[in-house]
Amino acid sequence: MLVSTKKIFQKCYGRYGITAVNVWCMEQIHSLFSAAQKANAPFIVQTTPVARNYAAPEMLLAMISAAAKIYPDTVFAIHLDHGNKEHVFNCIESGGYTSVMIDVSHESFGENISITGEVVQKAHAKNITVEAELGVLSGVEDDITVDEKSKKYTHPSEVEEFVNQTGCDSLAVAVGTSHGAYKFSGGKGLQFDILEEVQKKLPGFPLVLHGGSAVNVEEIQRINAAGGQLGTDARGVSDEELVKSIRYGVCKINIATDARLIWTRVHREFFKHAPAQFDPVIPGKTYMNALEEFILEKFELLRATGKADELK
Repeated sequence: MLVSTKKIFQKCYGRYGITAVNVWCMEQIHSLFSAAQKANAPFIVQTTPVARNYAAPEMLLAMISAAAKIYPDTVFAIHLDHGNKEHVFNCIESGGYTSVMIDVSHESFGENISITGEVVQKAHAKNITVEAELGVLSGVEDDITVDEKSKKYTHPSEVEEFVNQTGCDSLAVAVGTSHGAYKFSGGKGLQFDILEEVQKKLPGFPLVLHGGSAVNVEEIQRINAAGGQLGTDARGVSDEELVKSIRYGVCKINIATDARLIWTRVHREFFKHAPAQFDPVIPGKTYMNALEEFILEKFELLRATGKADELK
């Protein structure tokens, strides 16, 4: 069942977190929907502009629509992640999305307000919710590249004015994470003092944690053992940090890197250990099973298991 993120966040705020997974292929969509139906957990399926360019928007939305029929007991929202004005307006006009993110956090505060407000006006006219971003996350994800020197935390003093002037429905905050596999180069982790101050300014308002992947050390080791060259200092967000963040208003946790690492590990091990094989179905099934197991564990960690009934 397709629902709005606004409805999901109203139910989960302060109680459990919503796993939001970026997808770009059939295997990921199968895994996500299958895990959600088994866990009876609400979730958000996300596409990025790069994924839309890679697979075509029509293909992605058709696969998501098919998955909703194959797994009819699922409860989910469809979200555009990290869109600029062109991407966002295309999604609003073409339909299929219940939520969009406009990311102009790299612009000035005033320009961010202006553009976000324009998007909100157009999106709300179509009953589409809007996620905005205040503060800049460093790292690399899809075609997003932000140098570490450009990273800046969200300023709690700005959030109330920003939300009031834009009318956005949720806010992605920069509190120490980054995109990609190397999230905490300084080893500082999530900045809960910032989250606490933001929550005081915006009580009950849903916050979003980008760069929420765990970056499992074992996955890195297995990738490198099968010929990969990922740095062993790669580090993500710990389970304890994710669970704690829910108390401070984080409703939506974005996952992308973990799905990529599992894909890389499965395929590197397949080509290393079965060099005579060339059937893509074999690693494809292995990947679906591994990703489904990962997502089931994430639902359980974020206390979302069994919560889909609240939204039906």
